[in-house]
Amino acid sequence: QVQLVESGGGSVQAGGSLRLSCAASGRTFGSGVLGWFRQAPGKEREFVAAIRWSGTMSYYADSVKGRFTISRDNAKSTVYLQMGSLKPEDTAVYYCADKFSAGSPTQSFRYDNWGQGTQVTVSS
Repeated sequence: QVQLVESGGGSVQAGGSLRLSCAASGRTFGSGVLGWFRQAPGKEREFVAAIRWSGTMSYYADSVKGRFTISRDNAKSTVYLQMGSLKPEDTAVYYCADKFSAGSPTQSFRYDNWGQGTQVTVSS
């Protein structure tokens, strides 16, 4: 089965940048998408960005559009989330998730496999 491992989290000041990585072992590119979600304490998990395993389509939440960029490295079976102009409200645990089926990439219940998460903390 697919195993997802996130890395790249840490602490950064507002306005700074971080790049998160999601290594997907046991996954070959094909149908479905790889999504990024985040969850802050006391809040529901929310969609951040997603990219199709095949093709060029990508998706972004309005809150991160223009600041975050999702990309894919097929040779490494890895998806990246480049985060710039970070704000304190971006502070959360970030998870990557793999979805094989069709359907909306923004709904967490549609995803089949999840990583353990990586903490991102943005200070003022």
